[in-house]
Amino acid sequence: MVASALAEAGRDDASLRRFLHGLPGVDQVGAEARAAALATRSIKTSAKAWAIDMAIRMVDLTTLEGSDTPGKVRSLCGKAVRPDPSDPSAPAVAAVCVYPDMVPFAVQALRGSQVQVASVATAFPSGRAALATKLVDVSDAVAAGAAEIDMVIDRGAFLAGHYLRVFEEIVAVKQACGNAHLKVILETGELVTLDAVRRASWLALLAGGDFIKTSTGKVSPAATPPVALVMLQAVRDFEARTGQVRGVKLAGGIRTTKEAIRYLVMVNEVAGQRWLDPRAFRFGASSLLNDLLQQRHKLSSGAYDGPDYVSID
Repeated sequence: MVASALAEAGRDDASLRRFLHGLPGVDQVGAEARAAALATRSIKTSAKAWAIDMAIRMVDLTTLEGSDTPGKVRSLCGKAVRPDPSDPSAPAVAAVCVYPDMVPFAVQALRGSQVQVASVATAFPSGRAALATKLVDVSDAVAAGAAEIDMVIDRGAFLAGHYLRVFEEIVAVKQACGNAHLKVILETGELVTLDAVRRASWLALLAGGDFIKTSTGKVSPAATPPVALVMLQAVRDFEARTGQVRGVKLAGGIRTTKEAIRYLVMVNEVAGQRWLDPRAFRFGASSLLNDLLQQRHKLSSGAYDGPDYVSID
């Protein structure tokens, strides 16, 4: 159970507003400076090999395009289970993330593997729909076999200060998820300030989100080091007050191994080793996996591969 003081925060609009606006303000200059300092950390080759494999295991391999087909989804699932066909030691990714109507094809393709099926829902990516419509979206995805749901919050309501409306919507979606894990997309590029990111992070955690996620990948900027820093602080502090480990998912704009490893360093330094686990940290990416595989092969072979070493999704 969430600590009683936190449970009281969601009792009514006044209580929630009081709690969220009572959070410590974010020193933007300080956050940017700390994120930049963490990015300068270097790691040894042996640690880099471990970090690359961990990053692969944390990837939610994603296709969220209007042109998605069952064949494309099946192909993506094959890559998720065995990212490098030439090297069976390469780990599988965490999940494949698709639109709700593609969930049955992903479930079929991943049957027997440890890779989870994730589905975006709640009128992704805008979130502009009635709550009843959003809940049907979630229920359909779960009924089709999705083990993880990535929902989007109503950013308009949040920015207008209607915190309780956003809170209650997350609670309703969490209930509709049943046993499926819920990732709450904040769309941080539209929240503008780090103070707003902190408030949205805590709101989502209080409402029962299993993960807080930066972006839909459709808005720029998406994941940035200062934003990741603030979100990691939120889950760390939430765990300190409740004993519950909630996750962070960074999505949007992370394409290189160097970036991924920098974020893993930040995870370790800011949140702690408990978050260096796919159950508590994810990358929402597609092109990132290819770079991770190329860098992995470089470490083992000593030579860079051509662009045809990995499949282009």
